[in-house]
Order: sequence, then C-alpha cells, then structure tokens
Amino acid sequence: MELESILLPRVDAKRPLIIAGPCSAETEEQVMQTARELSSRGIKIFRAGIWKPRTKPGGFEGVGAEGLPWLKRVQKELGMYTAVEVATAKHVREALSHNVDILWIGARTSANPFAVQEIADALEGIDIPVLIKNPVNPDLDLWIGAIERIYNAGIHRIGAIHRGFSTSDKKIYRNLPQWHIPIELHRQIPNLPIICDPSHIGGKRELIAPLCQHAMDLNFDGLIIESHCHPDKAWSDAAQQITPEVLDFILNTIVIRDITQSTENLTALRRQIDELDNSLLELLARRMRKSNEIGIYKKEHNMPILQEQRYDEILQNRIVQAKQMDMDGEFMKTVLVAIHEESIRHQMEIMK
Repeated sequence: MELESILLPRVDAKRPLIIAGPCSAETEEQVMQTARELSSRGIKIFRAGIWKPRTKPGGFEGVGAEGLPWLKRVQKELGMYTAVEVATAKHVREALSHNVDILWIGARTSANPFAVQEIADALEGIDIPVLIKNPVNPDLDLWIGAIERIYNAGIHRIGAIHRGFSTSDKKIYRNLPQWHIPIELHRQIPNLPIICDPSHIGGKRELIAPLCQHAMDLNFDGLIIESHCHPDKAWSDAAQQITPEVLDFILNTIVIRDITQSTENLTALRRQIDELDNSLLELLARRMRKSNEIGIYKKEHNMPILQEQRYDEILQNRIVQAKQMDMDGEFMKTVLVAIHEESIRHQMEIMK
C-alpha cells in the first residue's frame, strides 16, 4: 500500500499523535467546555461521538447530526481539528457537509464488510484521513480487509486504531489488548500508522496511563483518549473518561523511548534468542513425530484420536509447571492448545 501521512498541517509530527475528547457529544456547552480545556493544554484534534452504536436499544445513541454544528464551533473558535465515528454512508455525508477533518470507523462496523464497503463507496474521491478500529473479534484478516476496502476507494491517508478485542470472560481489561495482533498488522503493513485507544481497552480510567505507556513502548504512533469536562456525569462510558487536567498529567509523564538508539549491544542477546528459537522448533518437530507414532498406534488399535482425560491432565499440569517457572498461565494454555491442535491434525492425517 502506498499510504500518505495522516498528519494535518498544524499538528506536531512527533510521537505521540494525540486525539482527545468526550465519548459522546452531549450538549453544546459540554462540547465547548471540554474542547476549551483540551485546547488550553495543547491538544489539536478533538474527538466526539455523534452517533453511538449501543448494544441494546433504549440507551443513549448520540445526539446525531444536531451535534455537528457544535464541532464546527470548536473548529472556528479554537482552531482545533475534529474527528467523528461514522457507521453508514449517511453519517459520512453529514460529517463531510460539516467539514469534519478526520473520520474513524468503529469496531462494530469494521467487523461488517458490507458496512465498510458502503462507507468506502461514500468516500470515493474524497481526500480525508480515515482511521479504522480493529473489529470486535480478534480477526486480523478482517481488520486488514476493512483497511483495504477504504484504500481501494482511493483513500490513502489511513491509520489503524487498536481498541482491544471483546471477551465474555471477566478480565482486568474491558477489551483484551492482544498486543500481538496490532504488532502483526504493523509487520504486514509497515507504513500504516497505529493509534492506541486505551480508554476502550481498559474500560477504567486508572488503566489509561499504563496502557498509554505500553503503547508507546511498542512504538505506536498515537493515542486516542476519551476526555470529558465532568467524566462522572458523562452520558456514556463514564468510567473510562478522564478530565483534560488528568490527560495533561498522563501525557507529561509518558516516557518516549529513543528508537534511534544503537542496538549493537543487543546483538549477542538476539543471537541467543535465535538459537533458543531453533531449539524450540527442533523440540516441536520431535514432539510431532511422537504424535505421529501415537496416531499410528491408535489407528492399529481402533482408538479415537481425542483422549479428553489425558488432554485435561496435560493442560492442567503444564500450566502449574509454567507458573512455577514464572510464566503466565494463560500464555502457557495458548501454547499448549496450539500444540494439541497441531498434534490432532497430524493424527487425523494418519487416520485417513
């Protein structure tokens, strides 16, 4: 992809790019007060939800197009750029008619190729930065597909927003970061800017600061953070919004590490990592050969492939061992499940 910069003329090129503002535009007064407080602290891009996709009907679904003139006031009176989420072609047309500077596509929308294509068709021939959030489910191909649809419409000022992935499990995060997915996205599309959304990943304002630092340590290009003049009174997602004052404190405490530092001293350590990876591959290959022998035995003795009790015992025992070795239990479970699935695949080939 031949992507162009998403930076706007008056925005500083240094990391991180900051986009901030309330989850929802609620009233003209709330929008202007929040924007003034952010502007006074150097924020150049103001975000606000105009249309809010809610899980159930009856919740606050945004003020709609009524709020777009408020954003024009932000542009005119404070000189800030504005950014809104769009989910339909109608949203695109209404946002563009009010001179919104940046559009983003939300996680629920990016999960729907038909909806993304509708937006892409509405954007054809328009030169505007478009940011695309990851789909709600951890599907990298679906995320890349949404990016490609927008790119194919002639939009080359594209960025990705990492907002985490939905889970039904009770975790510390509202949406699991699964950092390896945006890392892989960057590997596949190296010139694509990636912006972290710590508000939606964390779901709690106390998690925003560490998530911002983590994103910067992973060399993300920017942050999109929900900031409200009175967070506890917010009409949507109150728990994950922070005041402009707190946002300013967080941004001033983030450490931006020097990515131009020489890595010569890491060469020996990286060589050791390469050697260990090679050893891991050799061990995995030996394990699969052993799985093949087990598959042959099962076939000869008319045994089913899956031995659930044995699998459960291995899973539990190895996770306990991993924790004793200072490894995360969930990490080891992921590794073991992947190994087991590959073993099953080998044995199914033999059973044929």
